[in-house]
Amino acid sequence: MVRGDIVYRTYIRILEEELVPAMGCTEPIAIAYCAAKARDVLGAFPDRIELLVSGNIIKNVKSVVVPNTNGLKGIEAAVGAGIVGGRAEKVLEVLAEMTDAQKAEIPVFLADCPIIIKPSECEHALDIHMTLFRGEHSASVRISGFHTNIVLIKKDGEILYAAGETQGEEENNPTDRTLLTIEGIVEFAGILETEDVAELLERQISYNMKIAKEGIEHSWGANVGSVLLKQRDDIRTRARAFAAAGSDARMSGCELPVVINSGSGNQGMTASVPVIIYAQELGKTKEELYRALTLSNLITIHQKSGIGRLSAYCGAISAGCGAGCGIAYLQGGDYRAIAHTLVNSLAIVSGIVCDGAKASCAAKIASAVDAGIFGYEMYLAGEQFHGGDGLVSKGVENTLQNISRLGKIGMKETDKEIIRIMTGC
Repeated sequence: MVRGDIVYRTYIRILEEELVPAMGCTEPIAIAYCAAKARDVLGAFPDRIELLVSGNIIKNVKSVVVPNTNGLKGIEAAVGAGIVGGRAEKVLEVLAEMTDAQKAEIPVFLADCPIIIKPSECEHALDIHMTLFRGEHSASVRISGFHTNIVLIKKDGEILYAAGETQGEEENNPTDRTLLTIEGIVEFAGILETEDVAELLERQISYNMKIAKEGIEHSWGANVGSVLLKQRDDIRTRARAFAAAGSDARMSGCELPVVINSGSGNQGMTASVPVIIYAQELGKTKEELYRALTLSNLITIHQKSGIGRLSAYCGAISAGCGAGCGIAYLQGGDYRAIAHTLVNSLAIVSGIVCDGAKASCAAKIASAVDAGIFGYEMYLAGEQFHGGDGLVSKGVENTLQNISRLGKIGMKETDKEIIRIMTGC
């Protein structure tokens, strides 16, 4: 691989697409973005709203605080915030500029505007189809597949945009992920011209460490990060605690933005913060940190590409195991070390389920990061989990295929049952 070839350019584009800023949990933010876009198309506040959402959206919005709403939770809060003060052009930072007056207006709007919410029968785990009505006029916007992927815009029944059909519209399709391999990622991290990713990674470092420190220094959620630091204050614990603390704050409505990974702020923090903590402790240079972060981010993306944006498989596991690989790379780990670290860590924690966005995500993050670090420690001790041990197959890519199959196919019914339990159905 050399700078400028197709694989190198593809890896850069993937990072540019995935490492973007977002404020708040990305599922309610996607709803707010959809609402703000539909309001702009309608040209007015609606007097009633109809909303079709997939089960995973229901699961991930139910228990999380929507930022800039004075502590409101749930789908209605996300819709109301998007309508009242959302700025669609800010995309996943759609609620970043809400005024105090707009925050106070959200409950008033929700009391006056009926919102009918129904489950979507779409095959996509992420699907939001919102229609706003004002008298005889209407506007519809649908987001499907990933958090910013608008596939349909209608006004008064007329299609203004349909993905793949409208001339002149830029398709919002992500770069092909099939070129990602663990071996290729390790090679890329080694030959990377760091100026190609410096701006992206500096933003990730700045945003994600700021919210992590906020979670440590103040009371948010279950304060998982603070509890960890009260038990012990070594590098391993700090790596787990600061990543968890960012989630503590974010799940509880903190208005600081994060840089996400694979559509998730929790994954973005988990893939980055532990690597940053280790780099600081080990006295690594900025260039060494950039290479390790690049590797951690891409390994997380590689895992999630096979599983999908949303599933019953906890995405923090992918990111925590990715972070373990980044930490191994910081300490001189080569391809063999990285491959063994990833397989070992996945063998430990790949059974953790996603039961929505909420305070306990922070504890799952801490467990995932711990498994990632322990996976490397096993390799250093000359120990490993062998092919044929459960989900482990010979070869890291074969193991990843097994995990992808588990998360995307095997856990489909698990996902449905989790949603039924959470919604009381």
